[in-house]
Amino acid sequence: MQRKSSAASLDVSVVIPVFNEQENVTVLCDRLLKTMDATEKKYEIIFVDDGSHDRTLPILREIFETRSDVIRIITFNGNYGQYVAILAGFEHVRGEVIVTLDADLQNLPEEIPNLLEKMEEGYDLVGGYRADRKDGFFRTYASKIINYIRYKATGIKMMDHGCMLRAYKRYIIDEVVKTRETSTFITALTQKFAGNPVDVPVSHEERSAGNSKYNLYKLIRITFDLLTGFSLLPLQIFTMFGMLISSASIVYFFVELFKKVISNHHGYGLHFAFVFLLLSVIVLGIGLLGEYLGRAYFAVCEHPSFVIRDIIEKRRKEDKKQ
Repeated sequence: MQRKSSAASLDVSVVIPVFNEQENVTVLCDRLLKTMDATEKKYEIIFVDDGSHDRTLPILREIFETRSDVIRIITFNGNYGQYVAILAGFEHVRGEVIVTLDADLQNLPEEIPNLLEKMEEGYDLVGGYRADRKDGFFRTYASKIINYIRYKATGIKMMDHGCMLRAYKRYIIDEVVKTRETSTFITALTQKFAGNPVDVPVSHEERSAGNSKYNLYKLIRITFDLLTGFSLLPLQIFTMFGMLISSASIVYFFVELFKKVISNHHGYGLHFAFVFLLLSVIVLGIGLLGEYLGRAYFAVCEHPSFVIRDIIEKRRKEDKKQ
């Protein structure tokens, strides 16, 4: 990835990934524009349309016609996922402070001034955490489990990895873009580059319209992305488990040899069970190694993480001069 923007020319950039949010984008834009106008800061709002196939993009185009001075729209040729959409937005930001926000209105755009105020105290990353979550039982506790796994695997201290209402100093985003990181676990990646982060409580609302884009598979996929992208712990655990199985196999071999010599005993059922256990471990190990090798392959080949179809924005004066 290479940055498309120049030095910061605005105070704040708000990056919002959107995918099939036709029920929410109008209300979101109205509330967000009022909030940002009230800050009296120079700002931009970058919507990254992640291959929506409803009326999300046409609605955004209509809103752009009325506020082209602050709104920019990046469109993908397909669906690449929330974190990839945020990375695309990072490549085009012009602000000194970058704020990320989901489009589902579960995190309130009215909270952004609180994050900006906290940044002025000297923090370089302000992460929101949902103090009173309104998600269902599965989403809430799955998130807690992933938070726990993330901390144990990486040592990165962060109260709520799943809350995308966060504010960053520009240099953190510049480092993220320069890394060409294939992992898309944005919250953990940015935390690595922060020198003085802080977590603050933010309000959380129930989704008023549309459907959540996360299911069990995506949550499992995020966990794998986290573990294999930021830690060698899975390989280390597998190595230790392999050593344990090898030791048990040696002990088991001598036990069976002793039975054979003493009583000519044959435990074929146990043999098969043990073979199946070893095969399952081997298959698990191959899958784990494949995950790491796949990451290395894509990093070496430098395949693009996304393809931008169009960028809808008002031409700047410096662009017109060229």
